[in-house]
Amino acid sequence: MAELRYNPVTQDWLMVASHRQSRPQLPKDWCPFCVGSGKVPDGGFDVYRYPNDFPALSAEPPVPDDVAASELFMTEPAYGRCEVLLYADRHNVKLSDLTDDHVHKLARMWLEVFKDFSNDPKIKYVFIFENRGEVVGVTMPHPHGQAYGYPFIPRVIREELAGAGKYYKDTGNCLFCELLAQERKDKRRIIRENEYFTLYTPFYAQTAYATHITAKRHVENITQMTDMELDALGEIVRDASAMYDQLFNMPFPYMMCMHNAPVSVVCTNAPSGGDPSYSAYFHFHIEFIPPMRAADKQQFFASSETGAGAWCNPTCPEEKAEELKAAMLRVDDIRQAHDMR
Repeated sequence: MAELRYNPVTQDWLMVASHRQSRPQLPKDWCPFCVGSGKVPDGGFDVYRYPNDFPALSAEPPVPDDVAASELFMTEPAYGRCEVLLYADRHNVKLSDLTDDHVHKLARMWLEVFKDFSNDPKIKYVFIFENRGEVVGVTMPHPHGQAYGYPFIPRVIREELAGAGKYYKDTGNCLFCELLAQERKDKRRIIRENEYFTLYTPFYAQTAYATHITAKRHVENITQMTDMELDALGEIVRDASAMYDQLFNMPFPYMMCMHNAPVSVVCTNAPSGGDPSYSAYFHFHIEFIPPMRAADKQQFFASSETGAGAWCNPTCPEEKAEELKAAMLRVDDIRQAHDMR
């Protein structure tokens, strides 16, 4: 079964994709993403877009089963796009191992897939992300991210639009720009900055070791970035991944979630009296959500978080920011020692 089902209480669409149950789970002797599998270029590659073998959304979805359909039980075809974004042809390489030139190519693959998916008028939101580690459900260890093109705007993005839209209506300013300015003024939670992006633990971090990367210049999506900004984006995402690995000297699991504005130009639910364009108040940013609160302790998203949406961070964001800063310094020391050899 593959279809969308509507939840009228939360006004969300749910993807039902029962065929994904049969996808392989960390196979030991074969990887479809490695050279020689017959599924990727035999000559090797730096980065590569791979059609998802078990997509939750597809360009030719089956007709939904309407047996249970009613005024409240609404279904739609599971239309959309799902791709795997391979970071490298080497099976055991980590994102943190990649050179500057390599991550510049990765950033351009993100741009390419965003543009490609956005050209489909049925797709309303393009979500680029990475799940890392078995604890967050990774089924293939080969370094990769993913891209989903949804025919709807997901709830978290709608909430961000509502909050940022209200702030814009009330003040005429971008909420994300203001938040970044306050974080940079405070300085305690800033971990790394380059010319174009800031990596920091947000004041309102929901989980231990959570970080955000926010563009310093007001851009609503990745297509508005210059070549230099794209280069800097690839580098700071790689550095964030390296930082997490140095935190406890282990491959650290995380969810990397890239938040671009919805692809439709005009916002149909813009705040009254405000600018109807997303570009006025949505701001490109990336959220890293780690599921661990210590090297050997998982932070479970339990009843309060999942059932009520009321998050409890069991740690102090300022203290975790200091640990992350120390981990980033170790990244710099390792790179400097490597460069000197």
